[in-house]
Amino acid sequence: MPELPEVETTRLGITPHVESQTITKVTIRNYSLRWPIQSDIEDCLVGQHINHISRRAKYLLLHCTDGTLIIHLGMSGKLRVLDSADNVAKHDHADIQFGNGITLRYNDPRRFGAILWTQDDIQHHKLLEHLGPEPLSPEFNADYLSQKAQNRKVCIKTFIMDGKVVVGAGNIYANEALFLAKIHPKTITSQLSHSQFEQLVTTIKQVLEKAISAGGTTLKDFRKTDGQPGYFAQQLNVYGRDKQACYHCDNKIQTYKEAQRATYFCPLCQPLLN
Repeated sequence: MPELPEVETTRLGITPHVESQTITKVTIRNYSLRWPIQSDIEDCLVGQHINHISRRAKYLLLHCTDGTLIIHLGMSGKLRVLDSADNVAKHDHADIQFGNGITLRYNDPRRFGAILWTQDDIQHHKLLEHLGPEPLSPEFNADYLSQKAQNRKVCIKTFIMDGKVVVGAGNIYANEALFLAKIHPKTITSQLSHSQFEQLVTTIKQVLEKAISAGGTTLKDFRKTDGQPGYFAQQLNVYGRDKQACYHCDNKIQTYKEAQRATYFCPLCQPLLN
């Protein structure tokens, strides 16, 4: 599923084409996404000017004249920038056309994504107001993370994947960051030192920045807005490499399930504390 780097890649891809443009037409072919698209969204959006586009966690925010269009890619969603609204394919659920002739097309085979319109203060929207800091922001630092971990007795991987703690450290990137920080994913938060939190914050930022630079990770469904895949999957150290040799020590990568998510680690590079 698209995680933060893939969503940020999408934001970077669509911004030059649709920012500062005016919506001229909206076509909804399927209103039944994760949350139903409001029936009058076409009337709400036509004539809206896109002032700028931002991202909060995995939500794309198109800030318009009179409100905000929220797009969530869900499990399999993607946005394409097209020169025309022709050649509609299966699962092309929505088109947003602009005055410059560009069409922003939303495709989502599993329909777990969302297209929502709000005129309320976006910072206090129910989907966003309880989220933790952005991982690449100054607010996400070792002091913050160690303070949030106080009196918490939970596995560190589960902890950093909690969106109320920090957004964007999804399963792929949590595995990779823990490996680079040499922290076993089952380590209890209270066992970590401040220096380990510093190292973990650093590796989370590094992994996400590298993934964004590489255009996101292609596993199954994600494609960039130009239709090309992301290439970060070629740089993964542990994720998806069960029983393969660790690049650092040649020991075999191991895996287990945690909270129904596949967890990968190197038992030699990431020793479990007693």
